[in-house]
Amino acid sequence: MSRASHARKCRQPISATQVRSHTAPLGPRILYSDPVRYLFSIVVFLHGLIHLLGLVKAMGWAELSQLKLPISRPMGLLWLLAGLLVMLAALVPMSQLWKLGVAAAIVSQVVIVCAWSDAKAGTVANLILLIGAVYSYAAWGGSSFRAEYAREVARVLTQVPQAALLTEADMAHLPSPVQQYLRVSGALGKPRPTSLVARWKGRIRGGATEPWMDFTAEQVNTFGSTPARLFLMDATMKGLPTDVFHRFVDEQATFRVRLLSLVPVVDAKGPEMTHSETVTMFNDICLLAPGRLVDPSIRWEAIDGSSARAFYTQGHETISAELHFDARGMLIDFVSDDRAAASKDGSSFVRQRWSTPLTESRRYGDLLLPSTGSALWHPKEGPSFSYIELVLLDLRYEPSAATK
Repeated sequence: MSRASHARKCRQPISATQVRSHTAPLGPRILYSDPVRYLFSIVVFLHGLIHLLGLVKAMGWAELSQLKLPISRPMGLLWLLAGLLVMLAALVPMSQLWKLGVAAAIVSQVVIVCAWSDAKAGTVANLILLIGAVYSYAAWGGSSFRAEYAREVARVLTQVPQAALLTEADMAHLPSPVQQYLRVSGALGKPRPTSLVARWKGRIRGGATEPWMDFTAEQVNTFGSTPARLFLMDATMKGLPTDVFHRFVDEQATFRVRLLSLVPVVDAKGPEMTHSETVTMFNDICLLAPGRLVDPSIRWEAIDGSSARAFYTQGHETISAELHFDARGMLIDFVSDDRAAASKDGSSFVRQRWSTPLTESRRYGDLLLPSTGSALWHPKEGPSFSYIELVLLDLRYEPSAATK
């Protein structure tokens, strides 16, 4: 049995019905789960409410045995300000907390220090608020993967060329199964994509025996003379939010992972990383933008009526892959020996056979495309295993079908 056939037999990807509809904006789970977010909000909000007791004491509206020290009216207004800031911090989205949380904690701590013997326990709540603000900045602030992703997306989308319609003449040089795929998918007669935005959901793991981690992801690809690929993943590792960012821009690829948006876990880069991500770039074209399979950067060889071999060149890198199609003409597998598995910290690579078997397809706009599948490593020693299983939730091409 061939390695490709074995890959198709051994896959057990999740089905589309196992993945819930994804409508929320991409971003890490707030703190590391909804219950923790709710607990955080409740603790911080109650902390803000308690500050209002300082106003009540200052105005003489009630006798409060908990507050033994006198509080002046001006200081009572400061207690009110602290309470309002802290309560607002409890209610804002976590992505905005860093803009307010530090100021709220500082004002709160000032009034606590002024009534230390009565209010020192509130310092614990302020530390919790500061931890949330630090995490918020790490996940959404200017140095976060999300901010870098947004900046890169804005930059690469300004370099997108106009789209041209895919014609029969464009496909004349392709092997027959590839031509059939373009017809069945509906790419023929449509604009050849110049850029795309895709959203995913699924699960991923670091090795055959490691636990699965749920994730959502968004990616942007651009095509043309200098293709780009930006892939931002929000995963959960051991219950903690984990940010993953693949960047392939200007013919250089990097792969970085941060636990809690702060702690570097993987920092992969260099020639082997770029070569591997060139495979991924071509895989994206095959799955998400089949109209680009006529590009001059791709050289084709026929294998048989259901398979073809491609050689894809991007910059200084040339990779090869075999594409396999079913009786309808839909793509069902992609196999390459040009991708390398990174070590846990991304410092070393081992080249292995890599495949992406596909099990379901559905329509995205006018196109019928693969929607559910997985990616497998095929080590020279040991059994093949799936390390990612995913469903394509949404796909759109940007800009819309402008043609020349």
